[in-house]
Amino acid sequence: MSSLIRAATLKNYFEVAQQLGLNPQPLLRAAGLSRTMLADPERRIPATAAVKLLEDSAQQTGCETFGLRMAESRQLSDFGVVSLLLIHQPTLRDALVTTMKYRHLLNELLAIHVEERGRTVVIREEFVPGPGPTSRQAIELAMGALYRLCGFLLGPHWKPHSVNFTHGAPENLLVHRRVFRCATEFDRDFNGIVCDAADLSYRNPSADPAMALYVKRLVEALPAPTKNSIITDVRKDLYILMPMGQATIEQVAHGRGMNVRTLQRRLEEGNATFSDILNSVRTDLVVRYMENSQYSLQVVGRLLGFSAPSSFTRWFAAEFGMAPRAWRKDFRQRSETRSKGARPDA
Repeated sequence: MSSLIRAATLKNYFEVAQQLGLNPQPLLRAAGLSRTMLADPERRIPATAAVKLLEDSAQQTGCETFGLRMAESRQLSDFGVVSLLLIHQPTLRDALVTTMKYRHLLNELLAIHVEERGRTVVIREEFVPGPGPTSRQAIELAMGALYRLCGFLLGPHWKPHSVNFTHGAPENLLVHRRVFRCATEFDRDFNGIVCDAADLSYRNPSADPAMALYVKRLVEALPAPTKNSIITDVRKDLYILMPMGQATIEQVAHGRGMNVRTLQRRLEEGNATFSDILNSVRTDLVVRYMENSQYSLQVVGRLLGFSAPSSFTRWFAAEFGMAPRAWRKDFRQRSETRSKGARPDA
């Protein structure tokens, strides 16, 4: 069964489709969605259907920035009832903690991790719909929305050091430059924003502690949607931790406030093991990295947690039935075939 997300995730879809001259009806049907389903922002829709719609729309229009264009018009109110709580958080740090705490009311499949590096901070973000290739459009939509959220809280003059993506750059950077008023880096080993550590502590002049407490009580009284399984939660953790070299059961258990044995027991209750989930995430991420020719095979192996290139090669051959170099050559040939006839982004 697919994980569910708020229909609000696809807000602005029809506006962007119209701008690009796309008839969305056939793509909606192919994804198992409809205009009626997307009309209610709080309605839950299958995450896989949303990802398919975004990717098919980008491919149909030849627009590599379809998802980012949707994020360009996002408002704080699009975060739903949680926006009333976010606007009254005293600092960006508090707002990010609140976002993570109540992500079940926003988007259960978002993983956010704040990594402090002295005077700078990395706000890592991943969209994890389930087993399978990751979605460029969903990631750019999520990153655009996160950037907009930070901007709402810190003001229009906020300028982070950079916005980073694991995928390659589009042919045309116009939309990225318009949305992100800072350096945009591609082919990185994480998706996220790098900013000054001081930005996390910047005081929000609109914050009202009394109102925040009142809204918090209202939010916590809301009926929660179906809770993610521990398997989904561990997958999200591993998406963040693996490129950091911290994808261990000890690290995941510590981050979830439990000991290793408790985590193992809960996974067993879901008929899963940590090693199986780790291998599944590794299989998903290797496709992302292998599709990007800017990553050498040595770098791909390192990002997946292999200490030696030979270990990575053996694992890859066992999973995909061919050596990494052969897979990459075949992918390149298929990509060249698909790219014929595609119009450039605008």
